[in-house]
This record gives sequence, C-alpha cells and structure tokens, in this order.
Amino acid sequence: MSDDGYDGGGGGGDDFDFDDHGFGGDETFDDNYDLLAGEQQDQQNLEGDGEGEGGQANGINGEDHEMGNAEPQQQQPSAGNGLAGERQPNKVRVTTPYLTKYERARILGTRALQISMNAPVLVPLDGETDALQIAIKELSQRKIPLIIRRYLPDGSFEDWSVSELITD
Repeated sequence: MSDDGYDGGGGGGDDFDFDDHGFGGDETFDDNYDLLAGEQQDQQNLEGDGEGEGGQANGINGEDHEMGNAEPQQQQPSAGNGLAGERQPNKVRVTTPYLTKYERARILGTRALQISMNAPVLVPLDGETDALQIAIKELSQRKIPLIIRRYLPDGSFEDWSVSELITD
C-alpha cells in the first residue's frame, strides 16, 4: 500500500481499464483523416489562377471583378471620417489647457522609463543621474516630446502636446 492509502500505480483508486471503451482501440484514430488537407487545398486555390474549385468568390468582399483594361473604380472616402472610419481629433478644443496630476504622473513615468532605457536627454545635465529628476527638468523646460490624447464622452478625442499644456 502506498503513502496515500491506495493500491496500484494509478493513484486515486481509479478502476478504469484503458484498453476498453475506445481507449487505444483501432476505432479511435482514422488513418485516412488528414488534418492538413484543408489547408493544402486552400493554398493550392490561392496559388492557382483563382478560378474553379470550392465555389469561392474572387475579388473584394466576395464579388468578382474583371481585371481588364477598364477604368479602375476608386472608392469615395466618407465625408466626416478618415481611413476606414477612424476617428479624427476635434478641431476646437474643449478640455482644460492644464496638465492634470494624473497626466503629469504618467508623462514623468513614461519619460523617466525612456531615459533609463538610454533615450536621448533633451536638456543639459547638471550632474543629475536619476531618470525621474531628468524627466522633471525636461517637463519644467517643456522639452518632453510626448502627446496626450484626451478622450471625450462622445468618443472623440483631443491631442495635446506636453509643451502646449500649462504646468504649475
């Protein structure tokens, strides 16, 4: 008897016979089943001339397009949006021009991490070796090259350069 109180090497007193009920039998695995067959067929369809088997449509969005000498059709961009519905920053800023304490903490931490990873220092050093102190000096001289993106409740955003914001 083992230390855990069970006989046998199975542990936990399991009475399963792994030779029965499909474990290890011939019906478990189908030798004719090929896992890569579907991928190879798709790859052959892509390498071929694009027509034929599988009933797959060619072209953009499942539509067939002729590749003749016809004039190319250009898609008209939507009026208010940029590329593929990407939101654009607001033209008129509505948020405060002051750097918040949360933005200050994130800016200083991000810039201190960059400096500690050997990013170029943008202010003259007067014996400072601490990355956070160097970042504070860069912020006071408005030399930090980062942009703050402030999201608004309607989903739009405003981009502010750190040099534009008022720091006290």
